[in-house]
Amino acid sequence: MVQYCLAPLTFPARRSSLGLLSERTRTWQGDGMSSARRAPLAVALTLAALLAIAVTLAGCGTSSSSQRPAGPASVTASGSPSAQPATPTASATARATAASPPAALPVAPGEGALPQTRTIPRTDSVAFRNAMADLWLAVTTGNPRFGLPAFFPEAAYKQVKAIPYPAADWQYRLWYDFTLDVRAAHRILHPGAQLVRVIVPAADTVWVGPGACYNLAGYWHAPGARVVYRDHGQERSFGVASLISWRGVWYVVHLGAVTRDVVTGIVDEPAVGPGVPGPPGGC
Repeated sequence: MVQYCLAPLTFPARRSSLGLLSERTRTWQGDGMSSARRAPLAVALTLAALLAIAVTLAGCGTSSSSQRPAGPASVTASGSPSAQPATPTASATARATAASPPAALPVAPGEGALPQTRTIPRTDSVAFRNAMADLWLAVTTGNPRFGLPAFFPEAAYKQVKAIPYPAADWQYRLWYDFTLDVRAAHRILHPGAQLVRVIVPAADTVWVGPGACYNLAGYWHAPGARVVYRDHGQERSFGVASLISWRGVWYVVHLGAVTRDVVTGIVDEPAVGPGVPGPPGGC
């Protein structure tokens, strides 16, 4: 605590050691006090005032640091930055993680613009795990945009199809159907549903070459994969109608159905348990 020192007090002039002529003496006289009693009392008060001044000046002469409270209490009260930890606490990290918005994971950025290969897609790759995590995020949030990295790239589709306006077909048929199916699948889930695994039927995986299904380029095709999840303690699943590959990576191209008679969202074969993959065929 910083000490504030008082300037020495000044007193009115005196005629003698007993006869006080100050305004203060006159005030006391006005209270009816006799002159015989005023003199000893004035002397006593003067001595007391001088003693108080001496004590105050003695306190001002001491070091200001000696007046600070010692011990841990002063550190706690001050909140000194040097006393703070250099790294975030576990609770602060948990709060930051909980507050972070969901985000899609990268699958194969930029690969859609490159030429096709005959590399067989793997289900134990980082790209596949990220793609299925993005698909699950899209379904659980009801936001198809989270599933875009898992969806067959538009740039690759323009290389695959020998049809007029492939970009428009991708936008207004394939992607639009996907958005409808994601929202339909979202409606069958309860909050807190958890992804368990994705089953891709290796025995039904085939290479669809150029010339088939209006294709300029070929791709690997896996029909009827199963998304297995746990909801309210029960294992359940739904299908992915069609996965096709580009440069060794699986992508969703049809989620609820390959074709549909009505423009509406479809959930492919929802079931209790893992369900049955397939059937084989299609392109």
